[in-house]
Amino acid sequence: MYTYPEKEKIAVVNRYLNGETISKISQSTKISRTTIYAWIKEYNNTFHNGKAPNFRYLHDLQQKCERQQKIIEILQRSPCAPSAPLSKRYEVIKVLSAEYSVNILCEALNVAKGSYYNHLLRNKNGATKVAKKQSEMTPIIEQIFHENNEIFGSSKIYAILKDRGYAISEATVAKIMHNNGLFSIRACAKTLYKQQLERKNNILQQQFHVSHPNEVWVSDVTYFSVFNRMYYICVVLDLYARKVIAYKISRHNSTQLTKASIKIAYEKRNPTEKLLFHSDQGSNYTSNEFRKYLRSIHITQSFSNPGMPYDNSVMESFFGSFKREALYRYRFKTEKDFFESIETYINFYNNKRPHSILMNQTPDKFEANYFNKYKENSKPRTEQ
Repeated sequence: MYTYPEKEKIAVVNRYLNGETISKISQSTKISRTTIYAWIKEYNNTFHNGKAPNFRYLHDLQQKCERQQKIIEILQRSPCAPSAPLSKRYEVIKVLSAEYSVNILCEALNVAKGSYYNHLLRNKNGATKVAKKQSEMTPIIEQIFHENNEIFGSSKIYAILKDRGYAISEATVAKIMHNNGLFSIRACAKTLYKQQLERKNNILQQQFHVSHPNEVWVSDVTYFSVFNRMYYICVVLDLYARKVIAYKISRHNSTQLTKASIKIAYEKRNPTEKLLFHSDQGSNYTSNEFRKYLRSIHITQSFSNPGMPYDNSVMESFFGSFKREALYRYRFKTEKDFFESIETYINFYNNKRPHSILMNQTPDKFEANYFNKYKENSKPRTEQ
Protein backbone atom coordinates (compact mmCIF):
# COMPACT_ATOMS: atom_id res chain seq x y z
CA MET A 1 0.00 0.00 0.00
CA TYR A 2 1.40 3.37 -1.08
CA THR A 3 2.08 5.91 1.71
CA TYR A 4 1.72 9.55 0.71
CA PRO A 5 4.39 11.98 1.95
CA GLU A 6 3.34 14.34 4.73
CA LYS A 7 4.19 17.33 2.53
CA GLU A 8 1.72 16.16 -0.13
CA LYS A 9 -1.02 15.69 2.47
CA ILE A 10 -0.54 19.25 3.73
CA ALA A 11 -0.61 20.63 0.18
CA VAL A 12 -3.94 18.88 -0.51
CA VAL A 13 -5.52 20.10 2.74
CA ASN A 14 -4.34 23.66 2.04
CA ARG A 15 -5.95 23.56 -1.39
CA TYR A 16 -9.20 22.56 0.31
CA LEU A 17 -8.83 25.37 2.84
CA ASN A 18 -8.25 27.83 0.01
CA GLY A 19 -11.64 27.02 -1.44
CA GLU A 20 -11.16 24.19 -3.90
CA THR A 21 -13.73 21.44 -3.85
CA ILE A 22 -12.74 17.92 -2.91
CA SER A 23 -13.94 16.65 -6.32
CA LYS A 24 -11.67 19.07 -8.18
CA ILE A 25 -8.67 18.23 -5.97
CA SER A 26 -9.33 14.51 -6.51
CA GLN A 27 -9.49 14.89 -10.29
CA SER A 28 -6.24 16.86 -10.52
CA THR A 29 -4.22 14.75 -8.05
CA LYS A 30 -5.72 11.35 -8.84
CA ILE A 31 -6.20 10.88 -5.08
CA SER A 32 -9.52 9.37 -4.00
CA ARG A 33 -12.04 11.59 -2.30
CA THR A 34 -12.20 9.15 0.62
CA THR A 35 -8.48 9.61 1.22
CA ILE A 36 -8.75 13.41 1.05
CA TYR A 37 -11.66 13.34 3.54
CA ALA A 38 -9.53 11.22 5.86
CA TRP A 39 -6.61 13.69 5.65
CA ILE A 40 -8.87 16.63 6.45
CA LYS A 41 -10.29 14.78 9.44
CA GLU A 42 -6.78 13.81 10.56
CA TYR A 43 -5.55 17.38 10.49
CA ASN A 44 -8.66 18.62 12.29
CA ASN A 45 -7.96 16.17 15.10
CA THR A 46 -4.23 16.93 15.16
CA PHE A 47 -4.48 20.71 15.45
CA HIS A 48 -7.52 20.96 17.70
CA ASN A 49 -7.11 18.19 20.29
CA GLY A 50 -9.88 16.02 18.95
CA LYS A 51 -12.37 18.90 18.67
CA ALA A 52 -12.50 19.25 14.96
CA PRO A 53 -13.79 22.52 13.63
CA ASN A 54 -15.16 22.67 10.15
CA PHE A 55 -12.22 23.89 8.06
CA ARG A 56 -14.54 25.09 5.31
CA TYR A 57 -16.39 27.14 7.91
CA LEU A 58 -13.09 28.70 9.02
CA HIS A 59 -12.25 29.50 5.43
CA ASP A 60 -15.65 31.10 4.88
CA LEU A 61 -15.21 33.07 8.07
CA GLN A 62 -11.85 34.34 6.84
CA GLN A 63 -13.45 35.46 3.57
CA LYS A 64 -16.21 37.27 5.48
CA CYS A 65 -13.61 39.05 7.61
CA GLU A 66 -11.76 40.17 4.50
CA ARG A 67 -15.03 41.41 3.01
CA GLN A 68 -15.88 43.34 6.16
CA GLN A 69 -12.41 44.88 6.11
CA LYS A 70 -13.04 46.10 2.57
CA ILE A 71 -16.41 47.56 3.63
CA ILE A 72 -14.66 49.43 6.44
CA GLU A 73 -12.10 50.78 3.95
CA ILE A 74 -14.90 51.95 1.65
CA LEU A 75 -16.75 53.71 4.48
CA GLN A 76 -13.52 55.39 5.59
CA ARG A 77 -12.84 56.68 2.08
CA SER A 78 -16.42 57.62 1.28
CA PRO A 79 -17.23 61.34 1.68
CA CYS A 80 -20.81 60.46 2.65
CA ALA A 81 -22.51 58.05 5.06
CA PRO A 82 -24.84 55.17 4.08
CA SER A 83 -27.72 57.42 5.20
CA ALA A 84 -26.79 60.21 2.73
CA PRO A 85 -29.04 61.03 -0.24
CA LEU A 86 -29.04 58.26 -2.83
CA SER A 87 -27.64 60.52 -5.55
CA LYS A 88 -24.49 61.17 -3.48
CA ARG A 89 -24.01 57.47 -2.82
CA TYR A 90 -24.36 56.76 -6.55
CA GLU A 91 -21.51 59.19 -7.20
CA VAL A 92 -19.27 57.52 -4.61
CA ILE A 93 -19.92 54.08 -6.12
CA LYS A 94 -19.07 55.43 -9.57
CA VAL A 95 -15.77 56.91 -8.37
CA LEU A 96 -14.66 53.88 -6.31
CA SER A 97 -15.79 51.23 -8.80
CA ALA A 98 -12.31 51.36 -10.37
CA GLU A 99 -10.87 49.87 -7.16
CA TYR A 100 -13.72 47.82 -5.66
CA SER A 101 -16.46 45.64 -7.09
CA VAL A 102 -19.87 47.26 -7.51
CA ASN A 103 -21.30 44.44 -5.42
CA ILE A 104 -19.28 45.29 -2.29
CA LEU A 105 -19.66 49.06 -2.85
CA CYS A 106 -23.44 48.71 -2.92
CA GLU A 107 -23.35 46.60 0.24
CA ALA A 108 -21.15 49.14 2.06
CA LEU A 109 -23.28 52.14 1.10
CA ASN A 110 -26.64 50.40 1.55
CA VAL A 111 -27.64 50.65 -2.11
CA ALA A 112 -29.57 47.97 -3.99
CA LYS A 113 -27.36 46.78 -6.83
CA GLY A 114 -30.29 46.82 -9.24
CA SER A 115 -31.08 50.44 -8.34
CA TYR A 116 -27.51 51.49 -9.11
CA TYR A 117 -27.51 49.79 -12.51
CA ASN A 118 -30.90 51.35 -13.31
CA HIS A 119 -29.41 54.73 -12.37
CA LEU A 120 -26.54 54.18 -14.83
CA LEU A 121 -29.01 53.14 -17.52
CA ARG A 122 -31.18 56.23 -17.01
CA ASN A 123 -28.15 58.52 -17.23
CA LYS A 124 -27.02 56.79 -20.40
CA ASN A 125 -30.43 57.20 -22.04
CA GLY A 126 -30.91 60.94 -21.81
CA ALA A 127 -30.55 62.19 -18.28
CA THR A 128 -28.28 64.94 -19.63
CA LYS A 129 -31.22 66.40 -21.53
CA VAL A 130 -33.43 66.32 -18.41
CA ALA A 131 -30.72 67.95 -16.32
CA LYS A 132 -30.30 70.71 -18.89
CA LYS A 133 -34.07 71.35 -18.88
CA GLN A 134 -34.15 71.53 -15.06
CA SER A 135 -31.15 73.87 -15.05
CA GLU A 136 -32.94 76.23 -17.45
CA MET A 137 -36.16 76.23 -15.42
CA THR A 138 -34.58 76.69 -11.97
CA PRO A 139 -34.01 80.50 -12.12
CA ILE A 140 -37.51 81.01 -13.58
CA ILE A 141 -39.12 79.02 -10.77
CA GLU A 142 -37.00 80.82 -8.15
CA GLN A 143 -38.11 84.20 -9.51
CA ILE A 144 -41.81 83.27 -9.39
CA PHE A 145 -41.37 81.86 -5.86
CA HIS A 146 -39.77 85.03 -4.46
CA GLU A 147 -42.04 87.42 -6.37
CA ASN A 148 -44.98 85.87 -4.51
CA ASN A 149 -43.47 86.21 -1.01
CA GLU A 150 -42.52 82.52 -0.80
CA ILE A 151 -46.19 81.60 -0.38
CA PHE A 152 -46.80 79.49 -3.51
CA GLY A 153 -46.08 75.78 -3.56
CA SER A 154 -45.34 73.62 -6.60
CA SER A 155 -48.98 73.34 -7.76
CA LYS A 156 -49.50 77.12 -8.00
CA ILE A 157 -46.10 77.74 -9.59
CA TYR A 158 -46.84 74.97 -12.10
CA ALA A 159 -50.13 76.70 -12.97
CA ILE A 160 -48.30 80.02 -13.54
CA LEU A 161 -45.68 78.33 -15.75
CA LYS A 162 -48.36 76.56 -17.74
CA ASP A 163 -50.19 79.86 -18.23
CA ARG A 164 -46.95 81.40 -19.52
CA GLY A 165 -46.52 78.58 -22.03
CA TYR A 166 -43.77 76.52 -20.41
CA ALA A 167 -43.89 72.76 -21.07
CA ILE A 168 -43.06 71.23 -17.70
CA SER A 169 -44.77 68.77 -15.35
CA GLU A 170 -45.86 69.60 -11.81
CA ALA A 171 -43.66 66.76 -10.54
CA THR A 172 -40.60 68.38 -12.14
CA VAL A 173 -41.51 71.76 -10.59
CA ALA A 174 -41.80 70.08 -7.18
CA LYS A 175 -38.44 68.35 -7.65
CA ILE A 176 -36.67 71.58 -8.65
CA MET A 177 -38.18 73.42 -5.68
CA HIS A 178 -37.19 70.67 -3.26
CA ASN A 179 -33.62 70.43 -4.59
CA ASN A 180 -33.18 74.21 -4.24
CA GLY A 181 -34.80 74.59 -0.82
CA LEU A 182 -37.83 76.51 -2.07
CA PHE A 183 -40.43 75.55 0.55
CA SER A 184 -43.73 77.41 0.82
CA ILE A 185 -44.20 79.18 4.14
CA ARG A 186 -47.76 77.82 4.12
CA ALA A 187 -46.35 74.33 4.61
CA CYS A 188 -44.09 75.25 7.51
CA ALA A 189 -45.92 78.21 9.08
CA LYS A 190 -47.38 76.10 11.88
CA THR A 191 -44.02 74.44 12.53
CA LEU A 192 -42.26 77.81 12.70
CA TYR A 193 -44.92 79.09 15.08
CA LYS A 194 -44.44 76.09 17.35
CA GLN A 195 -40.65 76.51 17.21
CA GLN A 196 -41.08 80.12 18.28
CA LEU A 197 -43.16 78.98 21.24
CA GLU A 198 -40.61 76.35 22.18
CA ARG A 199 -37.55 78.57 21.73
CA LYS A 200 -35.26 78.38 24.73
CA ASN A 201 -34.41 82.05 25.33
CA ASN A 202 -32.15 83.29 28.10
CA ILE A 203 -34.40 86.09 29.36
CA LEU A 204 -32.67 86.46 32.74
CA GLN A 205 -29.23 87.19 31.20
CA GLN A 206 -27.47 86.88 34.60
CA GLN A 207 -29.52 89.75 36.06
CA PHE A 208 -29.58 88.26 39.54
CA HIS A 209 -30.61 91.41 41.45
CA VAL A 210 -34.39 91.82 41.38
CA SER A 211 -36.72 94.30 43.04
CA HIS A 212 -39.20 92.11 44.92
CA PRO A 213 -40.12 88.52 45.87
CA ASN A 214 -41.89 86.31 43.33
CA GLU A 215 -40.34 88.21 40.44
CA VAL A 216 -37.79 85.54 39.46
CA TRP A 217 -37.44 81.95 40.63
CA VAL A 218 -34.38 79.86 39.75
CA SER A 219 -34.05 76.10 39.93
CA ASP A 220 -31.67 73.21 39.37
CA VAL A 221 -31.21 69.54 40.21
CA THR A 222 -28.21 68.04 41.98
CA TYR A 223 -27.48 64.46 42.97
CA PHE A 224 -25.91 62.65 45.91
CA SER A 225 -25.06 58.97 46.41
CA VAL A 226 -26.08 57.29 49.66
CA PHE A 227 -25.89 53.52 50.31
CA ASN A 228 -24.81 53.04 46.65
CA ARG A 229 -28.10 54.59 45.56
CA MET A 230 -28.36 57.86 43.66
CA TYR A 231 -30.76 60.52 44.94
CA TYR A 232 -31.75 63.61 42.97
CA ILE A 233 -32.62 66.85 44.78
CA CYS A 234 -34.53 69.58 42.95
CA VAL A 235 -34.48 73.02 44.61
CA VAL A 236 -36.38 76.22 43.76
CA LEU A 237 -35.00 79.55 45.00
CA ASP A 238 -36.68 82.96 45.04
CA LEU A 239 -33.98 85.20 43.59
CA TYR A 240 -34.91 88.32 45.61
CA ALA A 241 -33.86 86.90 49.01
CA ARG A 242 -32.00 83.79 47.74
CA LYS A 243 -34.60 81.86 49.74
CA VAL A 244 -35.34 78.15 49.23
CA ILE A 245 -39.07 78.10 48.58
CA ALA A 246 -39.41 74.43 47.58
CA TYR A 247 -37.43 71.24 47.24
CA LYS A 248 -38.12 67.63 46.34
CA ILE A 249 -36.06 64.42 46.54
CA SER A 250 -36.40 61.49 44.15
CA ARG A 251 -34.55 58.39 42.97
CA HIS A 252 -35.16 59.54 39.38
CA ASN A 253 -34.12 62.75 37.62
CA SER A 254 -37.36 63.24 35.73
CA THR A 255 -39.98 65.76 34.69
CA GLN A 256 -42.12 64.53 37.59
CA LEU A 257 -39.41 65.70 40.00
CA THR A 258 -39.11 69.24 38.62
CA LYS A 259 -42.86 69.58 38.12
CA ALA A 260 -43.58 68.51 41.72
CA SER A 261 -41.02 71.03 43.00
CA ILE A 262 -42.44 73.99 41.09
CA LYS A 263 -45.95 72.93 42.10
CA ILE A 264 -44.98 73.06 45.79
CA ALA A 265 -43.45 76.51 45.28
CA TYR A 266 -46.46 77.82 43.38
CA GLU A 267 -49.01 76.59 45.91
CA LYS A 268 -46.94 77.91 48.83
CA ARG A 269 -46.21 81.35 47.35
CA ASN A 270 -49.31 81.92 45.19
CA PRO A 271 -47.65 84.57 42.97
CA THR A 272 -50.05 87.17 41.60
CA GLU A 273 -47.72 89.14 39.31
CA LYS A 274 -45.75 88.18 36.23
CA LEU A 275 -43.18 85.56 37.23
CA LEU A 276 -40.00 84.40 35.45
CA PHE A 277 -38.65 80.88 36.03
CA HIS A 278 -35.00 80.24 35.11
CA SER A 279 -33.18 76.90 34.80
CA ASP A 280 -30.69 75.07 32.62
CA GLN A 281 -31.76 73.19 29.49
CA GLY A 282 -32.01 69.76 31.10
CA SER A 283 -34.70 67.51 29.63
CA ASN A 284 -36.67 67.65 32.88
CA TYR A 285 -37.08 71.42 32.37
CA THR A 286 -37.54 71.40 28.59
CA SER A 287 -40.03 68.54 28.30
CA ASN A 288 -43.41 69.32 26.77
CA GLU A 289 -45.15 68.28 29.98
CA PHE A 290 -43.14 70.68 32.16
CA ARG A 291 -43.37 73.64 29.75
CA LYS A 292 -47.09 73.11 29.26
CA TYR A 293 -47.58 73.13 33.04
CA LEU A 294 -45.70 76.44 33.41
CA ARG A 295 -47.79 78.02 30.66
CA SER A 296 -50.97 76.84 32.40
CA ILE A 297 -50.04 78.80 35.54
CA HIS A 298 -48.79 81.81 33.52
CA ILE A 299 -45.09 81.48 34.33
CA THR A 300 -42.56 82.58 31.69
CA GLN A 301 -39.57 80.31 31.21
CA SER A 302 -35.94 81.39 30.83
CA PHE A 303 -33.02 79.07 30.07
CA SER A 304 -29.27 79.17 30.59
CA ASN A 305 -27.26 79.00 27.40
CA PRO A 306 -25.78 75.52 26.72
CA GLY A 307 -22.47 75.02 28.50
CA MET A 308 -22.82 78.23 30.54
CA PRO A 309 -23.21 77.35 34.26
CA TYR A 310 -22.67 81.04 35.18
CA ASP A 311 -26.11 81.75 33.68
CA ASN A 312 -27.52 80.04 36.77
CA SER A 313 -24.67 80.77 39.19
CA VAL A 314 -27.00 81.45 42.13
CA MET A 315 -28.13 77.82 42.08
CA GLU A 316 -24.56 76.60 41.53
CA SER A 317 -23.46 78.60 44.58
CA PHE A 318 -26.30 77.25 46.73
CA PHE A 319 -25.55 73.62 45.88
CA GLY A 320 -21.85 74.18 46.58
CA SER A 321 -22.64 75.49 50.08
CA PHE A 322 -25.28 72.81 50.63
CA LYS A 323 -22.85 69.96 49.95
CA ARG A 324 -19.85 71.44 51.76
CA GLU A 325 -21.79 72.51 54.85
CA ALA A 326 -24.10 69.50 55.12
CA LEU A 327 -23.95 66.47 52.85
CA TYR A 328 -20.17 65.98 52.76
CA ARG A 329 -19.88 66.26 56.54
CA TYR A 330 -21.90 63.24 57.62
CA ARG A 331 -22.05 59.49 57.22
CA PHE A 332 -25.74 58.75 57.00
CA LYS A 333 -26.95 55.60 58.71
CA THR A 334 -30.39 55.47 57.15
CA GLU A 335 -32.34 57.04 54.32
CA LYS A 336 -34.40 58.86 56.96
CA ASP A 337 -31.20 60.46 58.36
CA PHE A 338 -30.31 61.64 54.86
CA PHE A 339 -33.73 63.21 54.25
CA GLU A 340 -33.80 64.85 57.69
CA SER A 341 -30.35 66.37 57.16
CA ILE A 342 -31.58 68.03 53.96
CA GLU A 343 -34.61 69.50 55.72
CA THR A 344 -32.46 70.66 58.65
CA TYR A 345 -29.96 72.41 56.39
CA ILE A 346 -32.62 74.21 54.35
CA ASN A 347 -34.25 75.49 57.56
CA PHE A 348 -30.80 76.61 58.75
CA TYR A 349 -30.06 78.25 55.39
CA ASN A 350 -33.32 80.22 55.32
CA ASN A 351 -33.52 81.14 59.03
CA LYS A 352 -30.01 81.34 60.46
CA ARG A 353 -27.36 81.61 57.74
CA PRO A 354 -26.44 85.24 56.88
CA HIS A 355 -25.91 85.98 53.21
CA SER A 356 -23.35 88.56 52.05
CA ILE A 357 -25.51 89.61 49.08
CA LEU A 358 -28.34 90.31 51.55
CA MET A 359 -26.19 92.66 53.69
CA ASN A 360 -25.47 89.72 56.00
CA GLN A 361 -29.13 89.08 56.70
CA THR A 362 -30.78 85.69 56.45
CA PRO A 363 -33.10 85.02 53.49
CA ASP A 364 -36.15 84.89 55.79
CA LYS A 365 -35.27 88.20 57.47
CA PHE A 366 -34.44 89.96 54.20
CA GLU A 367 -37.76 88.89 52.67
CA ALA A 368 -39.70 89.78 55.85
CA ASN A 369 -38.20 93.29 55.78
CA TYR A 370 -39.50 93.76 52.26
CA PHE A 371 -43.04 92.77 53.19
CA ASN A 372 -42.97 94.94 56.33
CA LYS A 373 -41.93 97.96 54.25
CA TYR A 374 -44.59 97.10 51.70
CA LYS A 375 -47.26 97.05 54.42
CA GLU A 376 -46.04 100.34 55.83
CA ASN A 377 -46.12 101.99 52.42
CA SER A 378 -49.59 100.58 51.74
CA LYS A 379 -51.15 102.09 54.88
CA PRO A 380 -53.24 105.22 54.26
CA ARG A 381 -51.55 108.33 55.63
CA THR A 382 -53.48 110.32 58.27
CA GLU A 383 -53.64 114.08 57.89
CA GLN A 384 -52.00 116.11 60.63
